[in-house]
Amino acid sequence: MATLYVAEFGSVGDTLQGPIPIAQASPVAEQAVAIGGASVQSAAFSNDTQFVRLHADAICSVAFGVNPTATAVKMRMAAGTTEYFGVTRGEKVAVIVNV
Repeated sequence: MATLYVAEFGSVGDTLQGPIPIAQASPVAEQAVAIGGASVQSAAFSNDTQFVRLHADAICSVAFGVNPTATAVKMRMAAGTTEYFGVTRGEKVAVIVNV
């Protein structure tokens, strides 16, 4: 089964010299959403989540929103890719296969 892995982060990394443009480990929350022929939504992101890391193990399209519906014309992700997206409190990600 194909899966979209979602890791939620609340802040960027920090060093003695200041912030750096990487995710601060550990994730606030993690989810796995099945990728199939119909749009499937994640759970709502945590109130502490400011950005998400998505990793798709199959070709898919994603959409964000309070009640998103993914379609084949939405943002496409290639199989095996990882992307970061800023999100708003209460949003979800929806995913659908896109071959």
